[in-house]
Amino acid sequence: MQRLVLVTGPSGAGRSTAINALEDIGYETIDNLPLGMLERLFTGPALPRPMALGLDVRNRDFSQQALIAALDLLQATSGLAPELLYLDCAPHTLQRRYSETRRRHPLAPAETPMDGIRREIDLLGPIRARADILIDTSTLPPHALRTKIERWFAPDSGQKLGLSVQSFSYKRGLPLGVDMVFDCRFLKNPYWDPDLRGLDGQSDKVAAYIAQDERFDIFFDQLQTMVLTLLPAYLAEGRAHFSIGFGCTGGQHRSVFTSERLVEALAQQGWQVSIRHRELDRRAELAEQGAPVGRKED
Repeated sequence: MQRLVLVTGPSGAGRSTAINALEDIGYETIDNLPLGMLERLFTGPALPRPMALGLDVRNRDFSQQALIAALDLLQATSGLAPELLYLDCAPHTLQRRYSETRRRHPLAPAETPMDGIRREIDLLGPIRARADILIDTSTLPPHALRTKIERWFAPDSGQKLGLSVQSFSYKRGLPLGVDMVFDCRFLKNPYWDPDLRGLDGQSDKVAAYIAQDERFDIFFDQLQTMVLTLLPAYLAEGRAHFSIGFGCTGGQHRSVFTSERLVEALAQQGWQVSIRHRELDRRAELAEQGAPVGRKED
């Protein structure tokens, strides 16, 4: 099975650093390959080593639709195990990086970098939702990002299964590409406690509130047993990545807490796993842009 890592994300988030790190650990790398050439690249015998492709908005035929179509094509190609690595970064951090390098943003050559950053984040939204592995580089220096890349993708790292866990709101629909989904709406809802309503599932107070629900421990024990039983089986079957989703009404309290607990449990068992809170990320992005966040409801 040919391992293929597709690396994308907003300009300035660390794509070049990731590509260089993958090359250093033995991947054949191509940066900014035109999307129209992807199909021809994989016609023929499998390559003797894994491959990584860097994709960004500077590509001459880059678009939402073109990249999504390319992902669908690669996932349907026999003998390929594609993984989408999305390097994320907070808008204000991207702005600072542009100010330090004094470079122009590719989507706003005659405007401010923040104009281009906002356009690119909007453009990449559906791509981010398809990510198998999401790494937030907002607080990562280049050497720390290289370490994460080596941990995830080194051929001799021991783990061949890319794991991701995410929380979401059912009101905004199921995330794309999730393999296993659990509904957390049966748990006690912190939203109805005025002291907890404005917090989220990463808060100690919210965590304690949900953990006191007599149904939580039974649910989580069985969940942990099932996941830890299934992951080695998926790994033995040659799966390259596996995604688990937890949903609740607003994606703020119960699904966030349960996601965090599962990631902690998996890490204790030696699994490398990325985590994403879809609704919390969305609210943070809206707040960065000065847009109205809307009513929080869980």
